[in-house]
Amino acid sequence: MDERLLSELSAWLLQAGLAGRAEIEIVSHFCERSVAAGLPLGRAQVFIDTLHPVHEGRLFRWGPGSNDPPLLDYGRTDPELLAAAGSDPKDFEAVDRWRRSAFYRMLQTGESMLRRRLTPATAAEFTLLWDWLESGMSDYVAMITRFAPDGVIGEMDGVYSAWGTRAPDGFTDGQIAGLKRIVPALALAIKAVSLARMTGTLVETYLGRDAGRRVLQGRIVRGLAERIDTVIWFSDLRGFTRITDTTPEQVIPLLNDYADAIFSAIHANGGDVVKLIGDGTLAIFTAEDRAHACDAALSAAIAARQNVAELKKRRAAEGNPVTDMYLGLHVGEVFHGNVGSRDRLDFTVVGPAVNEASRIAEMCRSVDQPVLISAAFAAVGDVKDRLVSVGRYALRGVSHSQELFTLDPGG
Repeated sequence: MDERLLSELSAWLLQAGLAGRAEIEIVSHFCERSVAAGLPLGRAQVFIDTLHPVHEGRLFRWGPGSNDPPLLDYGRTDPELLAAAGSDPKDFEAVDRWRRSAFYRMLQTGESMLRRRLTPATAAEFTLLWDWLESGMSDYVAMITRFAPDGVIGEMDGVYSAWGTRAPDGFTDGQIAGLKRIVPALALAIKAVSLARMTGTLVETYLGRDAGRRVLQGRIVRGLAERIDTVIWFSDLRGFTRITDTTPEQVIPLLNDYADAIFSAIHANGGDVVKLIGDGTLAIFTAEDRAHACDAALSAAIAARQNVAELKKRRAAEGNPVTDMYLGLHVGEVFHGNVGSRDRLDFTVVGPAVNEASRIAEMCRSVDQPVLISAAFAAVGDVKDRLVSVGRYALRGVSHSQELFTLDPGG
């Protein structure tokens, strides 16, 4: 092996991690440069767990001639979490594959490396080894580069990697030693980039897409807010208290199902979910002009109602409780930014327009309408052509009464 090239590879990995290069690019360059340095790699896999509401981790693959995609976000392997999420039975197949893997064995034994010369007899021991043998690999080496306890985040306790060669006699002892020396540098680079990606995922998951981006850009100072013109969406679920009282075990599944139906419509039409308030949803639609934002919000409202109608049919067929969405839409200026104590902030929208949107949503029950829209919203562009008036009403906490509208059923 060329020690100079291996040293240069270590330096490159340091720079790649600092520069935030994509993980798959780091893995690919690592393998290609390792081959150039004399490590006869024929196939490689690198895993790292992640903090993501859907995926457990990421797998990066490398191998000349392989038809496997180089990047795979994989699902949960914990049966309790799968059961809690109501996962499809086929998802539990991943649990079985994981428990028959070399890495699962290593976690049980505490080993950091496992090696198998690939033959029909040894390939039956763990999942995937048959595939590696059939692709021409003669030797298989699995490694776990563990993090110190303070470096563990969630389930992310290390970087898992597997290495194969087509060399007839497998890896030499010197080549194994070279892998053991260079793989920790790869793990450090992968961890650095993955942490940055996970930070973005976490803030967008809990704060929303727009607020998450703003926070990552450094807007984390209390009182730092900007005045924006936006459509305010405030929705909640009809009869939610009754459902929680009569079938409390159904509360979380019901909220999750309806959130999927409503949020997907908001996001698909360019909106951003700002906050969850029990069964309520506060969202905003911002645009260069009000007409575009109002059109987007109306499209989201129609899509959300369709999604909820389909969801009700499915849940009813399964014998689960169902409900409907109440929605209030308003447009106006709000303050968008950080509110809270010195060390506990909330990135949200505040202002009279937000309060008014909430009161309009509350009025849905009294007026017996699933959607109510403010006069200010209806006055934008040609929006009123798609609406019908339901009369003039006084809103709780709002000084003036106003005409309210709903979607035109014939429009």
